[in-house]
Amino acid sequence: MRILKEGAAERVGEVSARDLELINELSKKELTAAEVFTFSLILCDNEIDRDFERFEVSALEELAALFAGRTGISDHDWSSARQVARIYRTELVRMPEKTTAAGEEYVCLKAWAYMLRVPENETLIAEIEGGIKKETSVGVSVSESVCSICGKETGSCGHVKGQEYGGRLCHAVLRGARDAYEWSFVAVPAQRNAGVTKAFCGAGGLGGFVESEAGRSFAGEFAQLKALADVGRGYLGWLRDEVKRLCLICQRDMYGALSGAAESMGAQELEEMRAALEKRVSEKLPFRTQLPGLNEVTDFDGGECTEYLI
Repeated sequence: MRILKEGAAERVGEVSARDLELINELSKKELTAAEVFTFSLILCDNEIDRDFERFEVSALEELAALFAGRTGISDHDWSSARQVARIYRTELVRMPEKTTAAGEEYVCLKAWAYMLRVPENETLIAEIEGGIKKETSVGVSVSESVCSICGKETGSCGHVKGQEYGGRLCHAVLRGARDAYEWSFVAVPAQRNAGVTKAFCGAGGLGGFVESEAGRSFAGEFAQLKALADVGRGYLGWLRDEVKRLCLICQRDMYGALSGAAESMGAQELEEMRAALEKRVSEKLPFRTQLPGLNEVTDFDGGECTEYLI
């Protein structure tokens, strides 16, 4: 699963002896401090982004190792002519005073990159120093994307990213970093913290994509899928209400726990729960007829109503 996430070039600093040592491990010739330009950038973090996804901290730790030595390009153009910088150091930065929307300690992956001070790079260096070239995007691969509500693979359950279940925001958790392809300077506004919009979706998720020139041809299909999704959400709401109603009938003492659990259940789990509760209701409150069947005679002992209204 390939993921594109945006970040931002940060501050420009002096080239330390340690920086130069790390840079020269990557270069073919011995470079001096006067020959290189360095800057830092935030690659990605564990905050829930605008596509309702977030990296697990363990995935950020894996990406820290994978991004060391990775090249920086422009607009994700995989051409050697577009290579402009290279990462020489990465670090996982933890901010205990800052909490993510998922209630976790905020953690971001920070990197330091270098460029050569050659005439071809003078304009780009000036733009970075002037804050014009600031936005970046990373291309990575992860092995797993799971639902934050139920832990199942994203798309295999009935939970919808961006919806709330029992007060919890549903989002995808990205795990198991497999590769870090590159990082790129892009012409997309920086998002909160480390940047959170995937390049293939544009600035407004799928909705923003279908409104763009590139995605306009998918607008009809998107509208149909959105209508079906609305129907599905309505059905899930009805299923949850049914489970709660049946629980009140046959297992009132379990209502509090079960109603809370129902909020995090997918369609299949709710169907199974509804079937089990319906069976219990039929056992607890069996259906009784008032009138006898064909050719049957009912004797009354005075304990039951003997009048029928037709």
